Amino acid sequence: MPLREIIIDKIKKEGPVSFRDFMEMALYYPGAGYYANERDPVGGSGDYYTSPYITSAFGALVAKQLEEMWELLGKRKFTVVEYGAGNGCLCRDIMQHLKKNEALYSGLRYCIIEKSPFMKRKQKIGSDEKVYWFNSITDIPALEGCILSNEVVDNFAVHQVLMQNELMEVFVDYKDGFTECLRPASPKLKHYLLQSAVQLMPGFRTEINLRATEWIGQIARTLQKGFVLTIDYGYPVSELYHPLRTSGTLLCYYKHQINDCPYIHIGEQDITAHVNFSALVQWGLKGGLQYGGFTSQAYFLLGLGLTRQLEKMEKNAGSSIGALHEEKVRFLHNFLLGMGKKIKVLLQQKGLQKPCFSGFQFSSPVL
Repeated sequence: MPLREIIIDKIKKEGPVSFRDFMEMALYYPGAGYYANERDPVGGSGDYYTSPYITSAFGALVAKQLEEMWELLGKRKFTVVEYGAGNGCLCRDIMQHLKKNEALYSGLRYCIIEKSPFMKRKQKIGSDEKVYWFNSITDIPALEGCILSNEVVDNFAVHQVLMQNELMEVFVDYKDGFTECLRPASPKLKHYLLQSAVQLMPGFRTEINLRATEWIGQIARTLQKGFVLTIDYGYPVSELYHPLRTSGTLLCYYKHQINDCPYIHIGEQDITAHVNFSALVQWGLKGGLQYGGFTSQAYFLLGLGLTRQLEKMEKNAGSSIGALHEEKVRFLHNFLLGMGKKIKVLLQQKGLQKPCFSGFQFSSPVL
């Protein structure tokens, strides 16, 4: 049965479902959800591009940041945990770079948290001997190192809310088509806004990502010592709930086209919502994660030597120094910086003083 019909059948039997539950099914329903079927969403035949897919320079620069973290941790055994590794290209690029550092590599453990059997099979193709797979971060013992996610949190299923006389939550019904209805928001949703010191004006519609607060809380409890590096589309709370953003940030990606309707192409299009980075900091603090830095991906990559890295990789690939070489470097440089203005990078740490890292030399002092 098509996923659309599965969702309709559920609504007819049980009544309207919260938008969060609808989005969860659309993205993760076993065997049929967007991230649960046997299809790679990234690339020309997919629905969008990511920085690691475009060039291995991205992974090499992230690896440089990981090397600095390893040094600050005392050059001991080091674990990298990557959430949602996609087709595995970021992992492969990071490992290719870290392999050159024999001291680090000898004590390295690279753990991927992946629930999709299809993606897990793709990740294992040509994988390094130091790479392991887990279903949950709680299954990884003696965790010291860095927890890494790249464009993962924006795919967590979100609650949608609308402020009227009181805060209302959006539910999804079906009557000759998907329709929306409103119900009073739960205490958890109201508490989230209260904790974030957010007061929505009447008519303001937005998203609340409770899953993200649970996610960062679990990481904080599990990480013994080290760092959390979150790379994603998003804003601090002051921008996410700004009066100019009264329709929220929910977007869908289908065959490289963007739309704002999650009720079409169900199971065939990505559904995203921008990350509240202030909430990750706030809920991380409750578990002992300290704020380490916040910047755009563009500044993060520039701080780690983006231009030099691209030129070095092109020369190593045998490109001649000339117009073609310069054009390719310029394209990759402009693509990464253009995308990097929209994507942000958050650093959190546990058991350490605030670090001074190359990727965060242009960091905001306060998030």
